[in-house]
Order: sequence, then structure tokens, then C-alpha cells
Amino acid sequence: MVWSLRALPELTDNEFQQWSKLLEDRTGIQIAPHQRAFLQTQIAGRMRELECGDYTSYMKQVREGLQGMVEWSVLVDRLVVKETSFFRHRPSIEYVRRLVQARINNQTLNDSFDVWSVGCATGEEPYALAMVVNDCFELAAIDPYFGVTATDISMPSLHKARAGIYPARKVDQATPQERARYFASAGANLQVVEKIRDRVCFTHGNVLDLGKMPAVPMDVIFCQNVLIYFRRWRRREILNQLVDRLKPNGVLIVGLGEVTDWNHPKMKRVGGEEIQAYQRSAPGTAKSA
Repeated sequence: MVWSLRALPELTDNEFQQWSKLLEDRTGIQIAPHQRAFLQTQIAGRMRELECGDYTSYMKQVREGLQGMVEWSVLVDRLVVKETSFFRHRPSIEYVRRLVQARINNQTLNDSFDVWSVGCATGEEPYALAMVVNDCFELAAIDPYFGVTATDISMPSLHKARAGIYPARKVDQATPQERARYFASAGANLQVVEKIRDRVCFTHGNVLDLGKMPAVPMDVIFCQNVLIYFRRWRRREILNQLVDRLKPNGVLIVGLGEVTDWNHPKMKRVGGEEIQAYQRSAPGTAKSA
């Protein structure tokens, strides 16, 4: 029987625990018992490609040496990549638009406007953020002085993101004006236009190693649909570290309901009920009640 058709054994309880621990130790992502079938399917699929017959041998392979690091990057892409699309959560994106517009109107935009998309997957989120920020600069007829940093743990996803080419269904939630201004035909697909691609810097980054990520202070940190994969204590730990990466009056945006028990002395909730956003206080400003 060819390897692609070979049935591999079920993960034992011990093997499931070992693989779950490895994934959480390296990425922070927690695999719940009901996700056991997903974990087994993804690991077994890769093992068939490598003609590896048991889970213990494959775990040894991903743990050891430089080749193990390469193999882990292949496997983790299958385990952590999430489906996304442009303007997936429009209220959060529009909050960023209003923030930029307000700073331009109030003449408080004295430096580059810097955005960080954490867990950017295949790039739809950071490109959408770049589009709304660019809208504001073009509307005000001023030079587009902004940049978006986009990080993810998946190297293949980052490769796709840099190309900026997507099936049309990924752009369904864009307005006709956004489609016309920011996408060009690429055969059966659409490609983000060059002026937007040039504004986004994609780089590899693990949210568990925030100390190794860009240290540039940010006006906006966008961290949506990332924290849901982590344990509650780790979510709070990540958010506390992200606060230190914000400029005074910078805004941290997370997925609605992703955290329910987090408070920080330097942060206050802003933006209304449709989004979950927090603003860092400026020096000498007391936190609002």
C-alpha cells in the first residue's frame, strides 16, 4: 500500500499529552481534548508525506537539530494557520480609521503613525489596516507617513502575505471603492496594489517571545483572534507586555470577548461595545474610572 493511503494508529493518551505539551511550550497554543482529532489528522498527514510510521519517532525528528527546526516550521504551519479575510471585523478596523482622522484633524500626528498586526496569518489584516490608514492620509492630502509591522509564527503564511495575492472571496467584505482603489487583477485572483504592499513589513515572530519582536513604539497594536488559543494567565501576560510597546495614547485592540478579566493601571477601555480596545494614558495622566 502506498504511504499516502496508509492508516496510522490513533494517538494514545500519552502521545496526545506529549504533542499538546510540545505545541503549547513552543507556541503557547492550548489544544483542548475535543481538538484531538484535528491534532492527529495534521500530524499524521505530515508523517505520511515523510513515510514515518509512529508518533514517537516523528516527535524525535521535530525535536532534534537544525533539521528538526525546519520540520517543526512545516508542521506548525498546519497546526496554527487560521482562516481570515479582509475587513473581517469592520468595527475594529473603522476605529483605527477614526483614530487616524482625529489625530490629523487635531494636528497631533507629529510622528509616523505605526501599527502592529500580531498573528497576521496570510496578511489580510495588516493590509486592511494599511488601507484605512492610507485613506486618511490621502483624504487630508498629506504625505503617507505610516507603516504597518505584521508578525506571525508561520513562515509559509508570511511568504503568501508578502506576495499579496488572494482569491476574490477573501475580499468579499471590502467595499466597491476599496476593491477599486487597492486591488489589481492577478489572473483569477486579486493582488494588493504596490503602494499598500510597500507599507507593510512582514516578519517572523512568536508571541511567546515578544522581547525578540520589533521594539518600535506603536500607535496601534492589533491582536485579534490570537489570544483565544492561550490559557487565561498567558493572555494577561501577553497583554501586559504589549502595553509596554505602545506610545502614550496608543491603542491596543483585541478580539471582542477574548479577555474578560484583564485590567492594567496604564490602560482604559475605549471605543464602545462593538470593539474591545484599550488606550494607554499619557505621562502624568491618571487612569479614568
